[in-house]
Amino acid sequence: MTQTFERKGMSLRRLLFGDPLSTSQLIHERLTKVKALAVFASDALSSTAYATEEMMLILVLAGSGAAHLAWPLALAIAGLLVIVASSYHQTIHAYPNGGGSYIVSHDNLGQVPGLVAAASLLTDYVLTVSVSISAGVAALTSMAPPLYPYRVGIALVFILVMMILNLRGVRESGTIFSIPTYIFLIIMFGLLATGMVKWIAAGMPAPLPPQRHYPVAHTLTLFLILRAFSSGCAALTGVEAISNGVPAFKPPESKNAATTLTAMAVLLITLFLGVTFLAHQFGVVPDEVTHETLVSQLGRVVFGSNTLPYYALQFATALILVLAANTSFADFPRLSAILARDRYMPHQFSHLGDRLAFSNGIIVLALASSLLIVLFGGTTTRLIPLYALGVFLSFTLSQLGMVARWRRVKGPRWQLKALVNGVGACVTGIVLIIFALTKFVDGAWIVIVWIPIFISFFLAVHRHYVSVAKQLSLETYGDPSPIHHNRVIVPIGDVHRAVLAALHYARALSDDVTAVYVETDPTRTPRILQKWEKWGKGIPLEILPSPYRSIIAPLVEYVDRVNDPTRRDLVVTIVLPQFVTARPWQQLLHNQTALLIQMAFLFRKEVIVVNVPFHLHDIA
Repeated sequence: MTQTFERKGMSLRRLLFGDPLSTSQLIHERLTKVKALAVFASDALSSTAYATEEMMLILVLAGSGAAHLAWPLALAIAGLLVIVASSYHQTIHAYPNGGGSYIVSHDNLGQVPGLVAAASLLTDYVLTVSVSISAGVAALTSMAPPLYPYRVGIALVFILVMMILNLRGVRESGTIFSIPTYIFLIIMFGLLATGMVKWIAAGMPAPLPPQRHYPVAHTLTLFLILRAFSSGCAALTGVEAISNGVPAFKPPESKNAATTLTAMAVLLITLFLGVTFLAHQFGVVPDEVTHETLVSQLGRVVFGSNTLPYYALQFATALILVLAANTSFADFPRLSAILARDRYMPHQFSHLGDRLAFSNGIIVLALASSLLIVLFGGTTTRLIPLYALGVFLSFTLSQLGMVARWRRVKGPRWQLKALVNGVGACVTGIVLIIFALTKFVDGAWIVIVWIPIFISFFLAVHRHYVSVAKQLSLETYGDPSPIHHNRVIVPIGDVHRAVLAALHYARALSDDVTAVYVETDPTRTPRILQKWEKWGKGIPLEILPSPYRSIIAPLVEYVDRVNDPTRRDLVVTIVLPQFVTARPWQQLLHNQTALLIQMAFLFRKEVIVVNVPFHLHDIA
């Protein structure tokens, strides 16, 4: 029956995640430029669906008329994107094995800056999933408002689907994500082209007044403008993903990655400026009453309400925003694996699953982003303040690391390369400061507090692994003392066939065997002694009184009494008789004494615990 249960579980696993792949197939899981654009650039490209809106939401605090500042701010953000993309273009060629902010910072600036970059990126990847999924659900509820109260549940379902798709492996997820990404690009460019044609056909008039009136709630100050600018910088999130994932490209990796980065930057700038320009010309501003997204409103203006192109736009936008989370599902596990390799994360994160994916990282990312969705009610605007701070921190550290690298290794035109990265570091550093100041009270403080905690975790894990390696080293400690005597103890709760099997095993280990019975109910002791006299095989039985009915405490006290810590050649082995039920769920019907005993002695030196399973049959 157990085998049948296991076969059914394996069939379900293969249905969801596919057949296992051998390690030799890893090279065939690499991505072409077309698929890589969908996998690594979907986050950046999809941000055009909400970056303009988040920027305008801040500007309209100064009244509807302030929305016109979105266009010059968008131009500044586009210039910033050019600088950042140029800097990462150099990083890709300098680090063909993957030049994420962690690797660049760690190699060139040292341990702590590298860990700051790693903590920033991992935090950002979790937020990327939360923001992208929330924005995707917002696009869906704009098209179907009755779904708005169920946005959290819908978002959690989307994260579950994304997790399953990514657990199936890189190439399959790349194939799945490519089609929606390119559909989104076609429809968005159709929106921009149609909107431009309408504007030109109307004689290229001056911008229309805002369609909705917002009263002045805040004076239009430089601080407010900088807040809007930092919100619009959400358009840059995901730009670093391609440099992180260079090894995932088909050969030549660096060349293909650089080409993909250039294509992504061009597409992102075009879409971001196009959406902002049309919203500015047609007077489209955010609607906080109906919760309809800015892109949805723009689609109604350009395509008309309740038209097929409008619904296609909303569906494609929702889909790309949901699938944009795949950038994080591609990079979070990979960065976690690199950190695990460097002994800053648990080693489990470096293990490839059946489908050649870093399964543990994928699952942890899904759980963490789901928690954020629940805590923040699946609202994009509430998550945005937490979003881009880590991105620009990692941007800045990466570019500073590249400047240090060019100064160290020199090479052809190194001064020009250092200048490009230096300008990038200065610009992103300024934006980082702007973001920290303007978004601090809105939630950026959470990230500022969280990153040091994350770094402390990295360092604690690293210290542990270094300590373990040092203590296990044969070069340091040499050959351990040989064991000359094995004192075996067999705890029993009754006398039955499982106990007899354990006694046989104990006798095979040593001639020094003692059984112990913890007496929690004195009325049962005579029956135990009577059965032991017949079946105990001459092995002595110790009765340990337990007036407070504890099993563990008397046993631990007894082991301490018979153990001699001064003898390096003596070891105490506890042999636990344990019956195993025919069906897994039946095990829950029995007490877990064996497990509790194992846990009690797990951290005690010179004590070994061995389970002797006795398998039961399902005779019902």
